[in-house]
Amino acid sequence: MKAMGVLLMSLALLACRAEVNSSAVDYDAVEVPAAQLSSDEARDRGRALFKEKCALCHGDRADGRGVRRQGLSGKPVNFGSMDWRSNTSANEVFEVLSEGRRGTSMPAWPTLSEAQKWDLIAYVLSVAEDGP
Repeated sequence: MKAMGVLLMSLALLACRAEVNSSAVDYDAVEVPAAQLSSDEARDRGRALFKEKCALCHGDRADGRGVRRQGLSGKPVNFGSMDWRSNTSANEVFEVLSEGRRGTSMPAWPTLSEAQKWDLIAYVLSVAEDGP
């Protein structure tokens, strides 16, 4: 009986620990492929991915005004906002694509390869400076 109590307590502690540290990835340490982010080809691929995967919520013009924005928990990001651009990093966007955004309707995108994520990031980071 005592062994059962110890086992249950151990499982409870592990569950608490897993919730606090839900991601084993240190996204601040992920190496950003700078050449890819500045590549016109990567931005073009990212734009195509954005139209396919993101525009329903974030809008065709990446302005946060997609046709599915109504009823979402949390307002979709306006990637054309210079305020957003100046307060985010490539690593943060990579984390959101990988993990989603807790407390909002923004899902994780595990179906995207790492290269596709960086192409998408190249595009969304460029929108505030170059337009959609």
